[in-house]
Amino acid sequence: MKHTNLSVQSFLANLPLFSDVGEKDLDRIAAGSAILHVDKGRTIVQRGDPCLGFHVVIYGQVKLGFTSAQGSEKVVDIIGPKQSFGEALMFLERPYIVSAQALADSMLLHVTKSAMFSEIEADPVFARRMLAGLSRRLHGLVSDVEAYSLRSGVQRVIGYLLGDESEEQGSKNTMTVTLPTSKNIIASRLNLTPEHFSRVLHELSGAGLIEVDGRNVKILDVERLRGYE
Repeated sequence: MKHTNLSVQSFLANLPLFSDVGEKDLDRIAAGSAILHVDKGRTIVQRGDPCLGFHVVIYGQVKLGFTSAQGSEKVVDIIGPKQSFGEALMFLERPYIVSAQALADSMLLHVTKSAMFSEIEADPVFARRMLAGLSRRLHGLVSDVEAYSLRSGVQRVIGYLLGDESEEQGSKNTMTVTLPTSKNIIASRLNLTPEHFSRVLHELSGAGLIEVDGRNVKILDVERLRGYE
């Protein structure tokens, strides 16, 4: 493990989950935490590994996914800074059902199950906050299932480009989205083949709605793109 000047207590205090936790309580949670430096491409946990806590990304990017019996990969989620994974399995005390791999050089904070359980037992408000976070994650999974079942590939790509991942730049009705990882990984996240994803981008470019330059996608008319079928 590499040395770092990061204050675990300060980092935890800036997370919504721990924002109202007292200093002494943060000290206890920090004592049950460990900083991990993970090189790009390294596997953090394998499917089937025991879940001994949960991870929070300090910087970098983590891919959650699994490989089918046929050998194809399905990306379940892409986790960025201040996002976490593993909480639900920690409470269920079950092994990981996905693998986690670093998509970039990353720093993670691993918070142990024992530290979290002790805090939940001592603070009902903290327990409710944990439940709220898990509920948001469940809502996101339900939204994913809805998108895969009811939306076309074009609608999924448009929804992704116009969603929370995008960073608005320029005038109100234009924005530039920087894809956070490779197109193949994003395609899997949207339950599309890489070829289908590329065809959709080509179609939207041909319609004069976007311009693609590597990982940068410039949306030329947000309202037209939102209404495109």
